[in-house]
Amino acid sequence: MTETAIVLGLLLFLPLLPVVFSAAGPHLPGAHFPWRSGANIACALLKLAVVVYALVRVAAGEVFEWRGEFVPGLALIVRLDALALLFVTLSTFLWTVTTFYAIAYMRGGKGQPRFFGFFNLCILATTGIAISGSMITFFVFYELLTLATWPLVVHKGDEGSLAAGRTYLAYTVTGSAALLFGIVWLESGAGPVAFVSPGDLSAHSPAALTAIFALMVGGLGVKAALFSLNAWLPAAMVAPAPVSALLHAVAVVKAGAFGIMRVIFDVFGLERVTALGLGLPLAVLASVTIVYGSLQALRQSEIKPRLAYSTVSQISYIILGASLAGPVAAIGGLVHLVHQGLMKITLFFAAGVLARRAGIHRLDALGGTGRRLPLTMGAFTIGALGMIGIPPVAGFVSKWFLALGGLEVDAPWVVAVLIASALLNAAYFLPPLYRAWLGPADGDLPAPEVLARDRPWMLILPAAVTAAAALGAGLFAGFAFSPLGWASLIVERVYTP
Repeated sequence: MTETAIVLGLLLFLPLLPVVFSAAGPHLPGAHFPWRSGANIACALLKLAVVVYALVRVAAGEVFEWRGEFVPGLALIVRLDALALLFVTLSTFLWTVTTFYAIAYMRGGKGQPRFFGFFNLCILATTGIAISGSMITFFVFYELLTLATWPLVVHKGDEGSLAAGRTYLAYTVTGSAALLFGIVWLESGAGPVAFVSPGDLSAHSPAALTAIFALMVGGLGVKAALFSLNAWLPAAMVAPAPVSALLHAVAVVKAGAFGIMRVIFDVFGLERVTALGLGLPLAVLASVTIVYGSLQALRQSEIKPRLAYSTVSQISYIILGASLAGPVAAIGGLVHLVHQGLMKITLFFAAGVLARRAGIHRLDALGGTGRRLPLTMGAFTIGALGMIGIPPVAGFVSKWFLALGGLEVDAPWVVAVLIASALLNAAYFLPPLYRAWLGPADGDLPAPEVLARDRPWMLILPAAVTAAAALGAGLFAGFAFSPLGWASLIVERVYTP
């Protein structure tokens, strides 16, 4: 077996092993909880080791690629290049941390084998999206992600969850139909489209290419939660906290944003996007989404809905960076793919701990939590400050490069959008932080001795780990293997016009 087959095979299929243990759990000797948990943790750690090996090889110039024809004239291609590895590294790291968190959070709950089965299928699909080497391969894994995440959204099985699941399917299936229409239209003239370099699309007229671009980006924009296409995301907040964390940090919304980056960088190419005048309208749409998401977040009184609308806003930073079609802005968008994931999963981990340990769901109930739950609220604070863009947390680095990128392509209005968004972020994050650290303790907050009797460290520590990672990504942004260093490598190798 070749090195390429081993690396790609382990990255893609390791999550299947926990799926098998989840399915076979009742038939295993003894209690099946340790078997399933052990398999989940072991596979996550092994995949993380494979990613570290791949980082070293890809940094040295290696590209791992495999292709196989499954329909005459149509090949599945998986390709691990620098851009793919950026997304794979993020998803694998967060998968590992979320595995520990989910085991603690779901313990004692119903339907755990089903939950962990689809949880791992979700990771497999996300990895497949990251390493897809062609548009049709991307679409296969993109649809697998929809199928794997729906059971997680409706996991509780109550009417609210089922309604959220219906909304989720209605939006995502419609988006997928638009994306598929765009792919078929594009490949009917240009042939199979691979993510190697922008292909020859001259068979299509400029008007047709504009329509194809709109179909593909519009279809992907559903999962990326672009303005007017994002109603499914706040509704999906009924899912358990580990699912919310994955949906908002690495899985569904990132799949949409990553797909839009592939369409801009690898399918159309920056030069063609600029020549057709497609970048500016998308940048404006992303900017509208940034402000809209922040305004909606400001209106929410519960923690998870506020975080959900914050995601709507923050994901569009990635799209803004790509659509400006300049190298510095591209670095800003690419690095925010990672930074937003680290910060947002921290916030959702902390929200889950607050709900599970203290029964807190509303922002006005946070009074005194900083003193009673310092580690959890400390992590929440780092995530929130990063979202605002306060240095040295990672979010500052993203916004700095996006601002410089806007100026580079003669779009100074981008700076105004970023400032407006930062002020709105401060307006909806700082008051809850003040209440948590300096306000009086809420009357329903459990007493310190009650909290001290039950400290589930597997539930508490993941937020601290991801908060430290968000802080480290900002403090050590100049290192070659930091998210910023890797994003710069991608732009330097492939995407600089």
